[in-house]
Amino acid sequence: MSRDGKRGAVLFDVDGTLVDTTYLHTVTWWEAIRQAGHRVPMSRSHRAIGMGSDHLVPHLIGEDHDPGEGERISAGHRTLYAEYWTRLAPLDGAADLLRACADRGWTVVLASSAHRDELEAMRRALGAEDAVSGVTSADDVDASKPAPDLVLQALDRAGPSAGRVVFVGDSVWDVAACERAGVPCLGVLSGGISRQELLDAGAAEVYEDPAELLDRLDDSLLAKP
Repeated sequence: MSRDGKRGAVLFDVDGTLVDTTYLHTVTWWEAIRQAGHRVPMSRSHRAIGMGSDHLVPHLIGEDHDPGEGERISAGHRTLYAEYWTRLAPLDGAADLLRACADRGWTVVLASSAHRDELEAMRRALGAEDAVSGVTSADDVDASKPAPDLVLQALDRAGPSAGRVVFVGDSVWDVAACERAGVPCLGVLSGGISRQELLDAGAAEVYEDPAELLDRLDDSLLAKP
């Protein structure tokens, strides 16, 4: 996807892509669902991470659940996950990757399916506000990933002068949202999804983690904006 203008935009997922949270979400979603009386294998919970809660809950417990129950499960997850906020840690190379992209002339935008308060906790852990030009969260859209709304909203945050656009994410849901929005997606393996699965979903390139993408920046789609 492209727009008129010279300054490219790189959109970053945050959970599992920049901050090491995927397995914290796996455990806390599993526990919130268990407390609601459902049994979902943790492996299924893990593979749903990257969806927003509006998609994740029906994906895991069924479309025919009571809406109030879905809200209680989501609230339970947020309460359980909040216990980790002060202990969140960025993935190796994540902050330096954002700064390297900004230094090369990219407009850096964070595009997270997390709610705004969760995203703020991750931004504090990441510590790279000097490189970030815009932020969008699940609170800014009607439908989260794998719907394209979050990617499109992030494009708006990048501004009308954004030229070439690239997304960086760790899940097949990121890739699906990008495909629907017409934006190429670079995958990272730090969320625990395999290289082949990301490629099969449509990822343009796949890297081990932010540190490897940073090391190979000159050979990637992020070489020049």
